[in-house]
Amino acid sequence: MDKTDSNFSNIKHKQAFALLVTLSVLSIISALTVILLSYFEKVQHDAADTTALIQADVFYADILETFNRFPKKNKKRLFSFLYKRPIPLKTKDGRFSMNLTCKPSSNGININWLGMENKEKMQDAFTFAQVVFDMLVQEYSLEDGDRLLEMILEEIGGKNQFVTKENARLRQKKGIISYQQFSNIVKSYQIEVDDPKASRIPWKKYFTFSQSANLIDAEYSSPELISVLFDIDLQSVKEWHSDPKRSSLKSFVANNGGDYSARKSIIVGSKFLPESKCQVSFKSSGTTYAFGFEYIKGEAKYFEFYGKK
Repeated sequence: MDKTDSNFSNIKHKQAFALLVTLSVLSIISALTVILLSYFEKVQHDAADTTALIQADVFYADILETFNRFPKKNKKRLFSFLYKRPIPLKTKDGRFSMNLTCKPSSNGININWLGMENKEKMQDAFTFAQVVFDMLVQEYSLEDGDRLLEMILEEIGGKNQFVTKENARLRQKKGIISYQQFSNIVKSYQIEVDDPKASRIPWKKYFTFSQSANLIDAEYSSPELISVLFDIDLQSVKEWHSDPKRSSLKSFVANNGGDYSARKSIIVGSKFLPESKCQVSFKSSGTTYAFGFEYIKGEAKYFEFYGKK
């Protein structure tokens, strides 16, 4: 090989090495770019979530202020309206929209009544809760209703083994205080017993999941629960329940052969019970977010930011 060929070969090697270095650098830059872009997107998302949380705090305060403007004598009228339908709020230019939904906290049997067997003053509540639970177990043919009840009682007793890290506030409270907490119990039961039927039971039609519910606000109960409460044909209750001009529950029960006074120890009666669960959804930066809270006797409790909906 002459000198010219040797020089040419060296040049080719240098060019190949330079190309290799260039490709390596480009590969590193490309990887860094992907990392930086993903980090930037995360920062953007985090910033958007933080902005939404701040907005939620403001909306929460404004809603509470509005609620508290209503005199006590008008609270029943306000919440009776809110219980019927979500309230959409929207500006004329469409830049802001929000939906407010409220439901009574005490319109069902407090699931925690199942753990009141040894409390003398709560015997009527415990007995009725147990009767309804047994009825549902039988009606839906659960494989092991006793095991499901055992798991529920363990949670009521304060084990909190079905509370997720995301809902750490629930660990501070004894008992079952949210449907999500109860739903986790049902899921665990299904896996353990291999019984999917438990999730088919319409638990919300019969039970509530709020620690504050000491009585049933039967005026707002489901037709299914009212039917069981007063031993009245379900179809008759549904017809009464769907009538916008319906009579009071007390009159309906009396007219259909039921005994309203027999349940006086576990129902509110004609008095309005100011205990509600509310949820608000709103848009921020094109994304829908939600938060919830409980409004109990004029005070707001348990604010919870749900994040993206």
